[in-house]
Amino acid sequence: MQWASLLLLAGLCSLSQAQYDEDPHWWFHYLRSQQSTYYDPYEPYPYEPYEPYPYGVEEGPAYAYGSPPPPEPRDCPQECDCPPNFPTAMYCDNRNLKYLPFVPSRMKYVYFQNNQISSMQEGVFDNATGLLWIALHGNQITSDKVGKRVFSKLRHLERLYLDHNNLTRMPGPLPRSLRELHLDHNQISRVPNNALEGLENLTALYLQHNEIQEVGSAMRGLRSLILLDLSYNHLRKVPDGLPIALEQLYLEHNNVYSVPDSYFRGSPKLLYVRLSHNSLTNNGLASNTFNSSSLLELDLSYNQLQKIPPVNTNLENLYLQGNRINGETLTEGSGDVPRSCKKVLHEVKRSVSPPNHFLCH
Repeated sequence: MQWASLLLLAGLCSLSQAQYDEDPHWWFHYLRSQQSTYYDPYEPYPYEPYEPYPYGVEEGPAYAYGSPPPPEPRDCPQECDCPPNFPTAMYCDNRNLKYLPFVPSRMKYVYFQNNQISSMQEGVFDNATGLLWIALHGNQITSDKVGKRVFSKLRHLERLYLDHNNLTRMPGPLPRSLRELHLDHNQISRVPNNALEGLENLTALYLQHNEIQEVGSAMRGLRSLILLDLSYNHLRKVPDGLPIALEQLYLEHNNVYSVPDSYFRGSPKLLYVRLSHNSLTNNGLASNTFNSSSLLELDLSYNQLQKIPPVNTNLENLYLQGNRINGETLTEGSGDVPRSCKKVLHEVKRSVSPPNHFLCH
């Protein structure tokens, strides 16, 4: 009887060993079949249904164990797209929207351009206080339908695009964090002195293609401003004082008839000035108006000048076509042109049409 029991036990062991030889990973499968604490970090958590990413967006690479899973875009408005691979951006552009949808709190970049939005209601951005960019260009927004404190909680906003709308007034108050402000192609008629108050971080201001008749001293406090574009407006005089850091000034296509003496010396970094297509005359320009050592390019074309105004010796490009200057001879060192007159006169000769003729001796 003992011998029979031993033979039976040996047969069972042999059978089991043969089974394990065929499947060397039997222990691994056994643990998984028992729902132990082991789990594969590249597969969904046990007992949780797996849902693919919505909106037809392909699933990104798997996340390693311990790293956070991608946020689920369940809070994204139905009218917009919130790509999982860019979880802080919301795309609502070109959707024929007539209103601003809800903005989730995680958003930093929102794109509402090229819609039919006509208003920015109070509190529309209060849920997303971390916004950095707001793109609202190419809509139908009017000043009467902009909440007075619509931007009040956006303390990190850097870029605001409100160009190509129907604004008649400067919006505000605006966040002090702004670096770029795009208000071009609207119907703004004036810039009050306090309209840009506190915007010490602003580096670029775009106000071209409006109906601005007066700017006053609104630009003086913009100590970080590098680019100011006021072209294609109805200005009769230049702004009262320029920012100290300004490098590019665009005032072409206005009605400016004079520029004060030493006007540009308050901006020692100024490189480019465009004053073409204005009403400048020699009587409206003092002898030191353009005597700024930093200027590299000066565009005075299509004005009413009869004589070439004195410029600094560091100037590289001077544009004078379309004026009333006739038969004038330029002599190096005469005070009318810089010492590098060959470089400047190359532009003058090339751009001034007959009978204007210039020589450099």
